Amino acid sequence: MLEAFGSVGAETFDLTLTNLGGEKIGFHRGKSPGELRRDLPTLLDQATERQQNIILRPRGRRVAFIQLDDLPASGIETVKASSFLALETSPGNFQAWIALPAGSADDDFACRLRKGAGADPTASGATRIAGSLNFKDKYAPDFPRVEITYCALGLLVSKDQLTALELVAAPEAAPASPFRVSPARPGPGRRKWPSYAKCLQGAPPNHGNTGPDVSRADFTWCMTAIDWGWSIEDTTARLMEESAKAQENGEKYALLTAQNAAAAVERRRSR
Repeated sequence: MLEAFGSVGAETFDLTLTNLGGEKIGFHRGKSPGELRRDLPTLLDQATERQQNIILRPRGRRVAFIQLDDLPASGIETVKASSFLALETSPGNFQAWIALPAGSADDDFACRLRKGAGADPTASGATRIAGSLNFKDKYAPDFPRVEITYCALGLLVSKDQLTALELVAAPEAAPASPFRVSPARPGPGRRKWPSYAKCLQGAPPNHGNTGPDVSRADFTWCMTAIDWGWSIEDTTARLMEESAKAQENGEKYALLTAQNAAAAVERRRSR
């Protein structure tokens, strides 16, 4: 896995440790591949014993990474020709990584690629390391092992290639929403929270068609809340109350969803 990231330009990795509840309990910035190769045997043993997750965020000055998360097996086949790495993080749940030259893809393009590929729009850009166990309460006691399912060392692609493969969704004039979003910030006396139930009701089906896509509902709800004048911090705290997925994945998930939603609102306003 380290070799795959290095082959497309990763130079360092931020390492995070989380517990069963998704709470961050350790962080190390800018570790080199050599340091990780030296430390990982001990880290993996300790993480297994303590039921901790080892999460890496790749960084490189000459490469832009786009993570396509929460893909079914059919979704991996769709993006396989463009991905340098694919992982199965839990049974039937896959993740693909795409590398482009640095500066060639902005946040809007990454969002449209995730949408076109049917991936989680709130992907964090960090991943559990292959070979480790995926420690979440819902998997206990049989925690799945993260596995590499595909690898193409050195594969860099361009925006034009991804667009030609019809993986990139068309630009939207405004974000999709199950109900009308107020274009103006409500006044202090009129501030209220949007209806989470309506967002959940209006969300598209999840990959297994077993219910609504909760990640997309969370993202839409956060966009609306921030557009209505709530801060990222307030929106994060409220999402932890409203969303079962946020409660399951922890505050880190809720904060990232709110941050991505705030960025999307800002892009829409600038347009």
